[in-house]
Amino acid sequence: MTNATLELQNINKSFEVGTVNENHVLKGIDFTVNKGDFITVIGGNGAGKSTLLNTISGSYPVDSGQILLDGQDITKEDTYKRARFISRVFQDARMGTASRLTIEENLALALKRGKKRGLGYGIKRNQRDLFQTELQQLDLNLENRLKMDVGLLSGGQRQALTLLMATIVTPKLLLLDEHTAALDPKTSEMVLNLTNKLVNEKDITTLMITHSMDQALDFGNRLIMMDNGRIVVDVSGEEKDRLTVPDLLALFKEKSGKAATEDAMLLG
Repeated sequence: MTNATLELQNINKSFEVGTVNENHVLKGIDFTVNKGDFITVIGGNGAGKSTLLNTISGSYPVDSGQILLDGQDITKEDTYKRARFISRVFQDARMGTASRLTIEENLALALKRGKKRGLGYGIKRNQRDLFQTELQQLDLNLENRLKMDVGLLSGGQRQALTLLMATIVTPKLLLLDEHTAALDPKTSEMVLNLTNKLVNEKDITTLMITHSMDQALDFGNRLIMMDNGRIVVDVSGEEKDRLTVPDLLALFKEKSGKAATEDAMLLG
């Protein structure tokens, strides 16, 4: 019996095919994500990190290859169908929430992910109790502001809420696309710590793109580094725990055949 949550089999993706600007972004990606993996993803600009997540979520159709989720072929499934099982948090907090709805209305929508939506009106008392309990762990006092429009929240508050919405119904797979990159350092640390807490407590299989090599080493049980559309480094467990940033740069040079700098990764 396989322990794989996600399997990518020989995934290729190109853009502007047949033009002078043709760009082969993903080149034969073979990659298995095991249940419970928390994988950090790093690589320079144009390495293919976001394209990888976009193909998994269904935002980009693949040119060739197969994508399996819990053994089921989802390669040609629409994004909205995959969204029943795959949650995603973007760099821009506005993409994960509805500005003109209240905090509790946003959470109510998130609670219905993967379920049939009827015509019932209003939010039930037990749902409101659940929302307050979930919001308390953010330590942002949002549990007492359920009626506030989400558009009035700060970027950090909104991203924390987005993360909560993405996990209130435990997904089979959580995709985090540089979800702290637009936040100030203090707020970024808060959201990262919340991410770590939710992922570990709910045992959520997760892929997290980060622009920070330190974050890539500090979080998760597994790290992959991409370069030129390929996965060139894949380390986990004790091997990952022992790595330092210089070690990681040296490993990248060994596997890719070219030198990398931390600045290049941070800018990526």
